[in-house]
Order: sequence, then structure tokens, then C-alpha cells
Amino acid sequence: MKPTILTALTLLCFVWAAGAAEKKSDRAALKPLHDLIGEWKCTSTPMGSGAAREKSFWQEKAFWKWQFKGETAWLRADVKKGRYYSKFEVRPAGEGYELKAWAEDATEPVVFLGALDKKRLTFERPVGKGAERLVFSLLHFNRYLYSREERPEGHTAFTKKFQVGSTKQGVPFAIVAKGPECVVSGGLGTSVVTHKGKQYYVCCSGCRDAFIANPEKYIKEFEASKKKPD
Repeated sequence: MKPTILTALTLLCFVWAAGAAEKKSDRAALKPLHDLIGEWKCTSTPMGSGAAREKSFWQEKAFWKWQFKGETAWLRADVKKGRYYSKFEVRPAGEGYELKAWAEDATEPVVFLGALDKKRLTFERPVGKGAERLVFSLLHFNRYLYSREERPEGHTAFTKKFQVGSTKQGVPFAIVAKGPECVVSGGLGTSVVTHKGKQYYVCCSGCRDAFIANPEKYIKEFEASKKKPD
């Protein structure tokens, strides 16, 4: 009887561990943020008076893509002509996410922790006895806003310093997001890759590179996902 009970408990532990591993899959955790993937044209809205806004106005471009290393996955954005940031990286962290943000010409990032609430992704970090946060509002698959906010020491409310509106490059605003599925991330596929004469779709250069490096792995996972009941 005892070996049977021990065997049953061991099997339960394996089942629990497998479920936990699946729950913590980086790709699965990051999938709600997939709409960020792509090339974006970004326009700033600085806070302040009309003259101050006009003086500090700027435009930038952001290129979001998936990154992979083994089973580890994260999202990366390279920002061109950014006034404050040149790169972002978003990774799963516990039940939420970690954001690393590189200031222009910085070698080390500042690190924020945050969570997704519906379509609002809020990251925060302490600064002395105050705090700073970056807020990403995922409005549509081809439209998002991000803002930088500060809470000085002794205050309870955050003050917005600037906001950047981003529109996906080359995609009409009113278009509905539908089409083939990326074989790697499960998001909207936008370009074709081939393996053994068969075509598949990927959503970004990061997924393309991952597929080329290990096509059998991603095809197997992709086909298995199609067999799962909804």
C-alpha cells in the first residue's frame, strides 16, 4: 500500500510541476503584449504650456520584436531618435513583468516592475523616497500610448511628464487585425518562412531567426497547439 501511495504522490508532483512549468512559459506570459510587435511611428506630447510643448516636441521610431534564448523569451524595442530612451526590454516576472529601459547613451538600464490590467501596462520603480513609472496603454493592435510619470517625495499623486502616441507603420488605423498565425509566437503573422517546401508565417525578425535556428521545434509546437481543443 505504501509504495502505491508514494507512487501516486510522485505522479501528482510531476503533474503539478508540468502544469506550473506550462503556466510560467515566457511565450505564454508575454502573448497578451504581442500587439506591440512591429515598427511604430511615434509622436510626443510634452506636458506644460503651448510654448513649452512646441519647444520640446519630438518624433521617434520604435521597433518591437520577440527575442529567444533556449526556453527564455522576452520582448525588445529599439528606439530611434528617442528623447529619453533608446531601448526597452520586457520579461515575465512572477505574476507580472519586468521592464528594462535604457536612456540614450546609457550602458546600464533602469529597472521597473509592473503588471497588466486589461489593456494598461503600468511599470514603477522607486526613486529616492519618490517614484517613477512608465505606463503603456494598448489601445488597438496598431495604436498604443506610453507616458512617463513622476511622484516626488512627500506626494501621493503622479504627475505626467510626457506622452508618446505610437501608430504602427504602414497599417491603416481602421483595419481589423486578422490573418495567419506566427508559427513561433502565435501572434499575427506578417512574413513567410519556408521549411522542407512548406510555408509558415512569422511576425518579426526575432521569430524568423528563432524559426531558422530550430524549425522542427517550433513546427512541432505549432501543430500540437492546433490539435488542442479551444
